[in-house]
Amino acid sequence: MVYGIRGSASVQVVNENDNPILDDQVQEGLLFIVPQNHGVITQAGNKGFEYIAYKTTDNAMIITLAGLTSILRALPLEVLANAYQIHRQQAQQLKYNRPETIALSSSQSFQMRVVA
Repeated sequence: MVYGIRGSASVQVVNENDNPILDDQVQEGLLFIVPQNHGVITQAGNKGFEYIAYKTTDNAMIITLAGLTSILRALPLEVLANAYQIHRQQAQQLKYNRPETIALSSSQSFQMRVVA
């Protein structure tokens, strides 16, 4: 559960098939729920976005998709290359060329940042 305490954000929650189950604006005072094993991406509004996240299971995990602590950085190049069916050089770019912790999609319907 995520409760907005200040500001606003565009929020998207996707299921295991990458289908959005929430794609909306969240304002302070609103609560949204992220089901287990679903991805969340947000983009803070002009005045930022502060929130409190409640984990409702002892097994809850947060995995960063971009930046220095990215899950992609932890994977060997060969695994990335095979998983995405790309050349080793492309896998290296994927692994190391995103030092920021913001993940933006080029799709018009996906304009969010990682909630961590």
